[in-house]
Amino acid sequence: MRNVLIVGAGQAGLQLALSLTAEGHRVTLMSARTPGEIRDGAPTSTQAMFDPALETERAYGLNHWDRLAPPIHGLHVQLAAPPGNLALQFTAPLERPAYSTDQRIKMVRWLADAERAGVEVIYQPVSPGYLDALAPRYDLTIVAAGRGDLIELFERDPERSPYDQPQRALSVAYVHGLSPEQAWPQPHVEFHAIPGFGELFVIPSLTRTGPCDILFWEAIPGGPLDVFTTKSGEELLGLSLSLIKENLPWFAERCADVRLTDDRATIEGRFTPAVRKPVAHLPSGGLALGIGDVVISNDPITGQGANTAAKAARHYLQAILRRGDEAFDEEWMTATFESFWAAHGRAVTLWTNGMLQPLPPHAQRILGAAAGVPAVARRFAHGFTDPNDLLTWFTDPSSAEIYLQAVTRAE
Repeated sequence: MRNVLIVGAGQAGLQLALSLTAEGHRVTLMSARTPGEIRDGAPTSTQAMFDPALETERAYGLNHWDRLAPPIHGLHVQLAAPPGNLALQFTAPLERPAYSTDQRIKMVRWLADAERAGVEVIYQPVSPGYLDALAPRYDLTIVAAGRGDLIELFERDPERSPYDQPQRALSVAYVHGLSPEQAWPQPHVEFHAIPGFGELFVIPSLTRTGPCDILFWEAIPGGPLDVFTTKSGEELLGLSLSLIKENLPWFAERCADVRLTDDRATIEGRFTPAVRKPVAHLPSGGLALGIGDVVISNDPITGQGANTAAKAARHYLQAILRRGDEAFDEEWMTATFESFWAAHGRAVTLWTNGMLQPLPPHAQRILGAAAGVPAVARRFAHGFTDPNDLLTWFTDPSSAEIYLQAVTRAE
């Protein structure tokens, strides 16, 4: 039995705490917010999770919402040509459904699960100085708090972090009342791309008040969609609907009865994507290992944040179990992160960073082919479940051309 401290009660931190406890380890979890504060606060993410990430939860019985959240059967991609014209669309089916569960209900339930399972849960913010004092009491200290002062303990990795400023301004509204798309009655993630302006994602989800949809704008900073800074919830929703009416009139027809799910149902902001070195050196000589958004903080344009965190929790769990009684030294910490980077993090980061730029000609040809060739659409959807596959055909011009020629001949 090892004694592990985890600071941060989000997807990565709580999942790792629960699975480590199930495997017989002693875990202390520090949460900056109480369950009541989480439940009554604003949403923290959009968290569409695909099947491989969900399987990491199911392995430890953490999938409490599979029968409650709307099953997401695929992606419906629409390319808009300003002003307000539909240029291209296709539906990309998933092999198994994805789900999105509001973390305001998910993390509250997992905190209750953790306390019942024997995790020592302490509701208290942790400063860098406090972490320094705590670390010597534990065999391993893991930081899973992707916001606040602790993240500054982890050095930015310039070779893996090409951006030094935000690439999108983000705006999220959880809503009821969106009319379903008659042509695609099953729930889908809708991806409305407006080249040069930004993107709107529409994500079926489960929130505190039942099934809902998430209107999620990604606006290019300084562009015509970048209008959401410091707005009230109703103002933010009003702006969102105005942008939909102006840029996506075919979608606006479904928004006549849209309303916020609750009085804290919106968030807006922006951040700079970054990859950080995995080990923090504390003043007294202790070490802390980063996980989740602490070390890989990508823009949510590819919907991979919660997926990457869940896969990291599983990867770190297996590394801890394999370590046995040996010390969790810096070499082991670095190797644990690097093996995760090679297995999952690298592909997600390269793909996401690429999607933040104007689509190159070969990617445009792929999307055009997906509109007419179902096999291309299915493989595009599969990339959201396994981004490593995208590196073999989507991100490289020559590989894309070879693939498109082969699949076209097969059709």
